[in-house]
Amino acid sequence: MALAAAAAAAAGLTPAGATTTGATAGASARVDPSPSGTPAATPSASPTPTALGRSEAEVSVLALRGHAEYGGVDPLVNWVSDFERKTGCRVRLTSADRGEDLDKKLAAGSFDVISAPPEVAGRLIAERKAAPLTTSLIPHYRDLPGFLRELPGLTSQGRVYGVPYLWAYHQVAYDRTRYRRGEEPRNAGALFREPGPVMLHDNPLTIADAALALTGDLRPDDPFHLTPAQLDAAVALLSGRAGEDRSYWRDSLDVIAGFATGDLGLAQALPYQVDVLARAGKPVRAVTKGRTTGWADAWVISANAAAPNCAYRWVGHMISRDVQRDVAAWTGLAPANPKACTGRTRRVCDAYRVTDRGLADRVAFAVRPAKDCGDGRAECTDYTEWDRRWREIVR
Repeated sequence: MALAAAAAAAAGLTPAGATTTGATAGASARVDPSPSGTPAATPSASPTPTALGRSEAEVSVLALRGHAEYGGVDPLVNWVSDFERKTGCRVRLTSADRGEDLDKKLAAGSFDVISAPPEVAGRLIAERKAAPLTTSLIPHYRDLPGFLRELPGLTSQGRVYGVPYLWAYHQVAYDRTRYRRGEEPRNAGALFREPGPVMLHDNPLTIADAALALTGDLRPDDPFHLTPAQLDAAVALLSGRAGEDRSYWRDSLDVIAGFATGDLGLAQALPYQVDVLARAGKPVRAVTKGRTTGWADAWVISANAAAPNCAYRWVGHMISRDVQRDVAAWTGLAPANPKACTGRTRRVCDAYRVTDRGLADRVAFAVRPAKDCGDGRAECTDYTEWDRRWREIVR
């Protein structure tokens, strides 16, 4: 079922407007209309286009699960067929889970356009496998707010390489029945210093949240660019309470079910999860002040795309108002295009405070950690090291 309905069921709530189809964010049913998933052959790199030409016969798309639906789970959830009908581009869609599954599929072949989380987008840009984009050729691009279009993780040397698609940020959610008045959690430090049971997002970039909880000279200006000393301190904070009172989520429903059953006291949660629980009457609140981390998944076009014209048209289609409205309701993530915040998607947008212009100032949006610290200083730790340290914690 769709995240709206599945989450509500986990919390004991049936929300208005919820469907009974679809898949959860990060845990959708496998969708791959191409049984083999074999991508098109890779041509030599082509120059950045100044105008779109005729559509190619086929475009190969690698998407995070739930980010591109073609009606395989439910005929009403289909953003592919309309695109094919309007453009003449047949879509060869391959779906992947975040993490190792996405990396393996990227390594196994080539794709024209990829749905990339920040750590993957950063790698593709650094390895020159992502094409610099002519944004004037992407329909609806100007509908996206400036703070998303200008995210450092999607740009390099003044060029745009990624188009924001869905985004989210973390909150510290807590069961208020476990706390006396005036002793409730106040910031991200509660996730790492207070007794559990605590649930954290299972992602190496969660190290950045621990870095935000550091104090004194070790507290970083940018939690995604950490020196070795800062990384050691953040990992120590994460490891300090590791054990039976610490668990990790990849499926959004894990957080909702944990609070709904009373098994959780604290969690690194998403606004939509907290909203579902609140609507179900569960005693869950969130810390909304202070700095936090977030991320934006983006569409990236391959530097060696065999079908660049279809790839550009695909990206424009996927950030259009109507598709974004459906995708946000389906995944429980915020749409990049705020024009999508109508109908059943208004709930999602309200939960994420999409129209709050001050929100972006306190959210540190993820970039792929790099040794050059993002500014050439060469004092920082890279994503490979973050991933290694995270695996040592979550094992």
